[in-house]
Amino acid sequence: MNLLIVESPSKAKTIEKYLGSGWRVIASVGHVRDLVPESGSVDTEHDFKPKWQIMPGKEKQLKLIIDELKKADNIYLASDPDREGEAIAWHINDILNARDVLKGKNVYRVAFHEITKNAIMEALKNPRDIDNNLVDAYLVRRILDYLIGFGISPLLWKRNLGKSAGRVQSVAVRLVVDREKEIESFKPVEFWSVAANCNFDKTDFTANLVKHNGKKIDKMTIENKTMVDEIVNSIETPLTGKISNIEKKKSQRHASAPFTTSTLQQEAARKLRFSSKRTMSTAQKLYEQGFITYMRTDATNLSNEAVAEIREYIKSEYGDKFLPKAPNIYVTKSKNAQEAHEAIRPTHFLNQKIDLSGDELKLYNLIWKRTIACQMTNAEFDSVSVDIDVKNSVFHCVGTTRIFDGFMKVYIEDVDDEKESDDVKLPVLNIGDNVDIKSLKTEQHFTQPPARFTEASLVKKLEELGIGRPSTYATIMSTIVDRQYVEMDKQHRFHPTISGWVLISYLSKYFKDLVDVNFTAKTEDTLDDVSNGTRDKLSSLKSFWEPTDKTIESVRGIKTTDIIDSVNEFMNYHLFREDGDICPKCGGKLGIKLSKFGPFVGCSNYPKCNYTMKLTDEKSENTPTTDTATEKDLGENIVFKIGKYGPYVSDGVKNVSAKKFTIETITLDAARELLSGDKKKIEPVILGTNPATDKPIYYYSDGRYGPYISSNRVNVSVKEQPSLETAIDLINNKQPKKSFNKKAK
Repeated sequence: MNLLIVESPSKAKTIEKYLGSGWRVIASVGHVRDLVPESGSVDTEHDFKPKWQIMPGKEKQLKLIIDELKKADNIYLASDPDREGEAIAWHINDILNARDVLKGKNVYRVAFHEITKNAIMEALKNPRDIDNNLVDAYLVRRILDYLIGFGISPLLWKRNLGKSAGRVQSVAVRLVVDREKEIESFKPVEFWSVAANCNFDKTDFTANLVKHNGKKIDKMTIENKTMVDEIVNSIETPLTGKISNIEKKKSQRHASAPFTTSTLQQEAARKLRFSSKRTMSTAQKLYEQGFITYMRTDATNLSNEAVAEIREYIKSEYGDKFLPKAPNIYVTKSKNAQEAHEAIRPTHFLNQKIDLSGDELKLYNLIWKRTIACQMTNAEFDSVSVDIDVKNSVFHCVGTTRIFDGFMKVYIEDVDDEKESDDVKLPVLNIGDNVDIKSLKTEQHFTQPPARFTEASLVKKLEELGIGRPSTYATIMSTIVDRQYVEMDKQHRFHPTISGWVLISYLSKYFKDLVDVNFTAKTEDTLDDVSNGTRDKLSSLKSFWEPTDKTIESVRGIKTTDIIDSVNEFMNYHLFREDGDICPKCGGKLGIKLSKFGPFVGCSNYPKCNYTMKLTDEKSENTPTTDTATEKDLGENIVFKIGKYGPYVSDGVKNVSAKKFTIETITLDAARELLSGDKKKIEPVILGTNPATDKPIYYYSDGRYGPYISSNRVNVSVKEQPSLETAIDLINNKQPKKSFNKKAK
């Protein structure tokens, strides 16, 4: 018998159908081993030796693998074809070797980029060894992330500066904060435009003023209303203009390259309003069902077989006019892209039966359109630019007409398909024709600040800077939101929370490299170099960790007052740009204060002056208060208090935690209910069975800290009831709770 190990249960089911008898396909359900979550799990004094442990819930899965292995002659490690997938294969192989169960067995590593029968059978015919370069790159990445987490995070906790710092996530927060600083410091500049409402041969069109009294009129030339009035008064209407110049030219537009991970996330955000996490989760399901190729890639090339199928489809559906003479070739821009990988594409184009709905159908259609369009002919346009002389002025207009759809018949990037037409059509004009100027239109404008980042634009920026890789973009986006360093406004754009501001103010001062885009990009390049075998693991770890470790040690002894001063310097304009930093109660100086309940603004004359200002994240606005309230009399001898361990209610005899309430939200009825303990127990929902443990998974909507799921004594907090597949993933991949009992060396 042959045993094949993949990462996900749904993928295992799909592949087992293809392989038939003589094969057993089992899922590892993601990673099975990770660093022990305590200080000292990486020995920096002895070549960064790691200390591993089996992850919670995975021992049962390993037992299942070992039991099946006893019946097998060959074991095929078929985890995903990327750095993390290679690490999973290596971990499983290492564990099985350590348990002495591989004697007499043949172990092969196979990788496929699409889950189709042909791709799988071809991969099985061409097995290889585990790629130690990819494994080393994973080890460098995992060890660095661990060392940063266990080196810097305790410093944040000690001073109430944040929850944690990450090697890549912190740079993403830095970009959001820097963009917000640009927006806040932006000073709008006024300018005006003049346009002529024209008519020729019963056709209306608009032309813009480009020259007046021999002077060129640029965007910012007309600075105020006085200037625009002088120009308009000197022209006067009604008028007749004369065509003085006509330029005609043809242009073409090329189709965009097929999707990479980054461009898929960007386009799904624009067209479908999907978050990066939602996009990747949906793409994962499509991949595991065999509908698309592997969804983590930075390559734009397509296989010869795929191109042949696409061209056959285009010819049959659209005709020869839409089929270029030779296939369109797209050059991958990423310098470290693996050309053995393909772009994200459908697995089949001819006679493919698609039984999809919801998010999966939407994303599949997006991928289908983009892939078909990338092999179609160019779109063709006629453009006409016209100059119209009016007295002492020249007005200019451009008309564009699409004369051949080409790829645009199927797909247009970054606009809704229903709103594709941006053509501006002009009447047929000739030099010397007279044009009626019906009126002049003036309009006031102001320069605009840079826009806040969306998920799409932030992913694009990270990619441009060389930060992050296809497998990490979605995680970066979700992590900075989950850690409450950024929030999204109603336009789905990121803005930093107060916690994000505080974190970046601290890291920018004391850990400059950690939030420096060039340094982080170089680190990513180093990981790629290790993957390619051009750098070794140990030297890469030393070159990064040794200076970082020295920085951590030097920062430990800095006084809290000095840190707060640097935070205040960084955030002063953000906090006080409108009202100034003078205390309205006593005239003292206001500044940010740090507490375990979050940052707030206080007076420098405390305790003589108790003025504080509550900082709210929702709109990045400041809400003034006159005191720091820690107690509220609710009546009937019941009091709400904020104590050492958080909010609670007391009737003088019994104290009960009230962590879900604040001074503003607590009521007498709520306090009575807490003290009486009469809260009705809500029965959990059984979501299904965990295939890794054969234990049921329960969903509880009334946990002490909010909704959560539970299985086999593993609990995970959630925002709402998840699907069974999501619950299995959360339970089986939960990281053990971190412990900081030992000082890292």
